[in-house]
Amino acid sequence: MIEPAQILQGKILIVDDLAANVLLLEQMLKGAGYVAVTSTRDPRAVCDLHREHRYDLILLDLLMPAMDGFEVMEGLKELEKEGYLPVLVVTAQPDQKLRALRAGARDFVSKPFDLAEVLTRVHNLLEVRLFARALERTVAELEASRELIRAKNVELEKLFEQVVAERKVSERLALHVPPDSIAARLPARPDVTADSFDEATVLVADVVGFAEQAPAVAADRLALILDEIFALFDGLAGERGLRKVKTLGNSYMAAAGVPEPSVDHAARAAHMSLEMLQALERFNERTGSRLQVRVGIDTGPLVAGVIGRRQYLFDVWGEAANTASRMESHGVAGRVQLSERTRRRLAEPFLLEERGAIEVEGLGALKTWFLTGRRGEAPGA
Repeated sequence: MIEPAQILQGKILIVDDLAANVLLLEQMLKGAGYVAVTSTRDPRAVCDLHREHRYDLILLDLLMPAMDGFEVMEGLKELEKEGYLPVLVVTAQPDQKLRALRAGARDFVSKPFDLAEVLTRVHNLLEVRLFARALERTVAELEASRELIRAKNVELEKLFEQVVAERKVSERLALHVPPDSIAARLPARPDVTADSFDEATVLVADVVGFAEQAPAVAADRLALILDEIFALFDGLAGERGLRKVKTLGNSYMAAAGVPEPSVDHAARAAHMSLEMLQALERFNERTGSRLQVRVGIDTGPLVAGVIGRRQYLFDVWGEAANTASRMESHGVAGRVQLSERTRRRLAEPFLLEERGAIEVEGLGALKTWFLTGRRGEAPGA
């Protein structure tokens, strides 16, 4: 944007063969605050003067005896190779205005002079001319720094590639799923990306015994204990190929067969549940704690996916998730309870004990089983 003070400093040349007109225009412009106003009564000197001073605006009378304004504009065109003539023509002939504009003049002022018209047209043309020159300088500066810009672009491209690579890594770290699964579809549908599975197995575990420890252990210490236990469970999930879903309070949920289907999803969950009991026993021995874990497992239809727009969250929904939660809440501390549907998908080496039917709200009577161990494994191993 051009400041008013810059406009008042614009270089102006007045060209008229009549001294009275020159004097009148000078008084108008200087009275308005313009500080760089010069004049000539010789139209033949205009090109040389403009070549030396590069005026921002030339007020040019069209009718002069030695050389008319149209001839002057033809000479100026040789100097202004880009085609812009900074000319405001002065004429008393209405029929000359259109011809002057076609010849390259930017605007016109009528005789006799009107002060407001003269000042308005001069101000507008100077503002346009100064803005154009400022733009030319900016372009020249950009051209001069082209190599620097090109180097910066190469650097930015490398940084962008690095950011893209790191984003892919962060997505895989955040979701812990292969790149060809649902995580790969997140950019297309960031709100929800879900898959339905005809059959998968859900494991829900609840660490019990904190109430007895709470009076003697500070709250921050209890949080560290739970975090250490869940870290052990995370390791078991990774070893057995289960997908950790979430934790809520003392509860831990994992699923087998999602997001990548597997034929042995029930066996994977069963192995992990027994190893969770063993891991907690070793933790108790090492820390002197008396904690237990209650585990519930069910197998059935499931929907699994990633929800969220800014922060992604992997979750599961469906009958198997609901029933597994009931298996845990109606289970026994220190034991693994599973549904009849899961029992039918387990064979060697698992050992099962029939518990019988239990009443579960919303589901009625369900036949359940305790998973007691694996054949050939010592009790408590």
